[in-house]
Amino acid sequence: MSYAIIGFGKIGQALAKAFARSGIEVSVATTRDPGSFASDAAEIGPEIIPKTLAEAIKADIIFLAVRFESHPNIAKALPTWQGKTIVDVTNAYGVPPEELGGLPSSTFVAQAFSGARLVKGFNHLAAAILDQNPAVHGGRRVVFLASDDDGAAAEIGALAEKLGFSPIKLGGLSEGGLLVQARGNSWGQLIFKDLVKFDR
Repeated sequence: MSYAIIGFGKIGQALAKAFARSGIEVSVATTRDPGSFASDAAEIGPEIIPKTLAEAIKADIIFLAVRFESHPNIAKALPTWQGKTIVDVTNAYGVPPEELGGLPSSTFVAQAFSGARLVKGFNHLAAAILDQNPAVHGGRRVVFLASDDDGAAAEIGALAEKLGFSPIKLGGLSEGGLLVQARGNSWGQLIFKDLVKFDR
């Protein structure tokens, strides 16, 4: 299984650190030349591999960690995303619901990535929190996942556990997805909730 993070801002770098802590190799890409962020990637660890966008999107699982407004440009990089799992880490805060056709933001994103299995996840934590080691006082930091594809949700849940997090599945995009989305001027009830799960 191969992994990529598209977007290397604060959220993208926080995700990259999670992969590095777990010793899992991940490609990172932006729309810029990979040489422009190679030193930042090297600082995080040898597991973080800068690539061009065209190279990175060959991965099986792709974390979409760009500004919400940028996702259509990324989606155009492939005619079909069949066989790939997209983890939507974007937030549509400030984007009027009518621009999304009244849809949950991740459902809107899923339409752009035709053929892909989409999971909403890792977006409810602020970058400064996501950046930290998810092992907290003997527990593990929670990440919420929502998807209309149970298999994809299970796949990303297993990856989240490998990265040291405790995944909690919230159901489909039109139910659980609404709890962890920012859309227009409103936040879902679980946005910015930093929870830790303790195994009994």
